[in-house]
Amino acid sequence: MTIDKFYIGITQDSITSRIEKHNNKEYGMGFTSQANDWYLFFFIECKSIGQAMNIEKHIKRMKSIKYLENLKKYPEISIRLLEKYST
Repeated sequence: MTIDKFYIGITQDSITSRIEKHNNKEYGMGFTSQANDWYLFFFIECKSIGQAMNIEKHIKRMKSIKYLENLKKYPEISIRLLEKYST
């Protein structure tokens, strides 16, 4: 099933493993269980879990597919986020 949505999240595991778990519905019946075709669109490698959580909150607050597309298109946005939320 496809839902045409983006999932924004953090992980300390491998990204590949995390995506496989979502596609296999290993995280219960939440939002990600609605689809089984999740794939990696973009990622930002953070220095700490705190930094990752802050950047995740920032991106979710934006509520914009265009913002997500721009993160991928313009690397300087990610660099500024990493600087802003450095720990």
